[in-house]
Amino acid sequence: MAPPKSEFDKEMSYLEAEIRRLEAEFNMFFAGRLPRPPWETRAKVAALVKRHDQSFIRNTADRFRFESLQNRHAKFIELWERQMTNRELGRSMSGARKAQLTPAMPAASEGPTPPAEQAAESRRSAQESARAKAEAERVIKFGRADDTGTGSSRVKELYEQLASAKKQVGEAPVSFERVQALVRAQVDKFGADGNVAFKIGTKDGKVSLTVKAEKEKE
Repeated sequence: MAPPKSEFDKEMSYLEAEIRRLEAEFNMFFAGRLPRPPWETRAKVAALVKRHDQSFIRNTADRFRFESLQNRHAKFIELWERQMTNRELGRSMSGARKAQLTPAMPAASEGPTPPAEQAAESRRSAQESARAKAEAERVIKFGRADDTGTGSSRVKELYEQLASAKKQVGEAPVSFERVQALVRAQVDKFGADGNVAFKIGTKDGKVSLTVKAEKEKE
């Protein structure tokens, strides 16, 4: 008779099952069988991985088992981000599994690429880069006369975008009141000379909110 599973074994089995569930739901979304990406499952798995990563695992075999699951999760999140970017840029595939395949090598050309095709490719690359940058760095501006109260639609837009960005990387959201207070304070401080720009960005898996005063041109 097999020995009973330890508490750690049960936790690792649960984590592995949740990772499989996340992968399955993500593929279902890209296949059109789910209306939205599985953000809740992603956040749940990220929290489980973070909790175990911060705990002390004495047994070497147990540590290896967890690190294997952690690496599997990290590689899947990398795939997730790449697939979502491709989808937003109009290069979406029917399923996430296709992205795991080795990209096909371009066919050898019989001669140099015509200048017209080179120019068209350069324009497409520039447009895709611009769209990717706009998505990664979302900016909302406030002027001195703009409403920064709790009923402000622009404050709500900033809060919702910030909450969405944090949810995507598994970070805990900040309260609406805190965002509203930050906006009001910064506009009161810098808005007299022009606009105050709030930029949401994601780098190295962390969300940032930066503030920049933009003086009006005389």
